[in-house]
Amino acid sequence: MKLKQYIIFLFALMAGAMLHAQVEVHAVLDSNSIRIGEQTKLDVYLRYDASVQKNLSIDWPKFEDTLKKEIEVVNITKIDTTIPDKTNPNIIQQHIQLTITSFDSGAYVIPPFKFTLNKDTVNPLITEPLLLAVNTMPTDTALAKIKDIKPPYDEPFDWKWYLPYIYAIGGILLLVAIIIIVLVKLSKRKPVEVPVVDNTPKIPPHVIAFESLEKIKAEAVWKENRTKEYYSAIADTIRLYIEQRFNINALELTSDEILHIFKSQVVDQESKNRLRQILTLSDFVKFAKQIPIEAEHSLTLNNAFEFVSGTLREEAASTPNETSKNAL
Repeated sequence: MKLKQYIIFLFALMAGAMLHAQVEVHAVLDSNSIRIGEQTKLDVYLRYDASVQKNLSIDWPKFEDTLKKEIEVVNITKIDTTIPDKTNPNIIQQHIQLTITSFDSGAYVIPPFKFTLNKDTVNPLITEPLLLAVNTMPTDTALAKIKDIKPPYDEPFDWKWYLPYIYAIGGILLLVAIIIIVLVKLSKRKPVEVPVVDNTPKIPPHVIAFESLEKIKAEAVWKENRTKEYYSAIADTIRLYIEQRFNINALELTSDEILHIFKSQVVDQESKNRLRQILTLSDFVKFAKQIPIEAEHSLTLNNAFEFVSGTLREEAASTPNETSKNAL
């Protein structure tokens, strides 16, 4: 029974030895000699074959603020895992880098770091110990002579250093100039003139139209073979009346455009018919050189009087004399 236990123990030792033989750990100093206060890098590596070491559990050593009393740890990186040999992707390498320094001169041994594999605390993997020499500043006695104090260095002129001040002063001057210009303009501004209200009563459009038609009737220029002038005067009077009464730009519109607009106006049909007769006959006389009969002269003028009378505003105070509209 004891022989069997001894054999099992030997196999366990051999398995642990084989496991440790397939995992490598190393610690490397970037420089093993520094001056007081200088920093150097300490790299710790672990490498193994993933094809052999499957489900490998690795416990890295715990790094504190100091490796020993004289050696301080400034910074520790996180563990990075890489494949150093691209031809063999099964080789895995883990790496941590420590930045260390010392403020005490002397030679110090950095103790080895212990790694635990698969919770086997009996057989840890250990890196090699490292030696770090911390030197003081060298003193050259040959140069220990009293020397003159060096004069202060002249700083070279750099105009770019003054740019912020130039921009600030320029901005202030620009702002002051704008304020002065605004104040000058405000001081020169003319006082607001109160518009003069013209209280003169405005002559109603129908009064102007009646006066113009009365003049046309009195002159009766058609009797002097001035038919075109007669009909033009009647049409222009009606167009002016429409423009002032209905706010329609009748003087600039054709007869057809005026008649089309009047289809939507609130005007009785009789007035629309009279307007059509006036404008249509006037166009024939002016453009087609048509010569109307004498009865049409009176009819056109009477239609003009009737159109104005039928479309004037209800608040108009007076209407034309019937006799003056019918007698030519």
